[in-house]
Amino acid sequence: MKQLYKNILLSIEKEELNVSKSRKSIVNEAFHMVSFLDQTLTDLKVHINLHGFENNRDEIHFFKNVKPEILGRLIYYNKIIRIESYSPTTPELIESYYTEQIKLLNKEYKKHIVVSDFYSYYRTGRTDKDDYYYRLGNINYFEVLDSFFFELDREFSTYYDYKIAQILAFNLIHNFLQYRLEPDRSNPIYDAEIATKKAFSWTHSKNSLIELIYALHISGSLSHGRGSLKNLGSLFEELFEIRLGDIHHAFHQMKFRAGEKASYLHYLKNALEQYMENDSR
Repeated sequence: MKQLYKNILLSIEKEELNVSKSRKSIVNEAFHMVSFLDQTLTDLKVHINLHGFENNRDEIHFFKNVKPEILGRLIYYNKIIRIESYSPTTPELIESYYTEQIKLLNKEYKKHIVVSDFYSYYRTGRTDKDDYYYRLGNINYFEVLDSFFFELDREFSTYYDYKIAQILAFNLIHNFLQYRLEPDRSNPIYDAEIATKKAFSWTHSKNSLIELIYALHISGSLSHGRGSLKNLGSLFEELFEIRLGDIHHAFHQMKFRAGEKASYLHYLKNALEQYMENDSR
C-alpha cells in the first residue's frame, strides 16, 4: 500500500506541473485540479473498500498523511475558484478585495481550527492518540464537532483527516492570497517551481522548527556552527515562507518545559526509527 500511496501523490504533483505549463486561466486550472483530485479520492475509496488496510498502522498512515494531502489540495483549489470568480477587475479595488479575503480566512481558521485540542495535538507532533484520531469509527459524540461531520462518509473519513486537510489548505490559500497582493512573487498555482515546492511547506509548529534550528546550530551541523542564529533563522523563514518571531525568547521558554525538553527532536527520532523498522519488514 505504501508504494500505491507514493505513486498517487507523485501523480498529483505531476498533474500540477503539467497544468502549470498550460495557458489556462487561474480558474480553469483550478477547475481541472478539482476534477482530477476528486477522481483520485473516488478511486482510492473504491480500492480501500475492496482491499481494506493492511493493518492498523496502514490505516493511521492513510488518514494522517495520505488522504489529508489530497483533500487539502482539493479544498484549496475549490476555494481558489470561489475567490477568483468574484475578484474585481478594477485595479483600485483589487488590494482591498484580497486583503479582506485574508481577514476572512484568518477568522475562519481561528474559529474552526486553532481553538481545538486536536490542533495542538497535530501541531506538536504527538502520536499517543493516533489510534483514536486516525482510525475509523472512533468518534466521541460528547466532543464539540462541526455539524459537517454528519455529512461525511464515515467509511472513508475519521473526521480528523478532514481537520488536517483544512490546515494544509489554509497554508496554500494564504500563500495564494499573498501572491495576489504581491504580484512580483511567483504565482503558487501555476508556477512550476513553486508547485514543486508546495510539498515542502513547514507543517509542524513554529517551536518545532526553532528547536530544529537550535539543534543544527549548536551541533555544528551547518557551516560547523559558524554564523549567527539570527541569520540561520532568517534562512529557514525564507525557505518555508514562515515568520518565526523572536527565536531566542521562544527557545528560552522551551527550556522550562515540563517533561521532555527537546520534544520535537524526540518525535523525529521515534518517527525515523519506526519507519526503519516497518521498511525492513
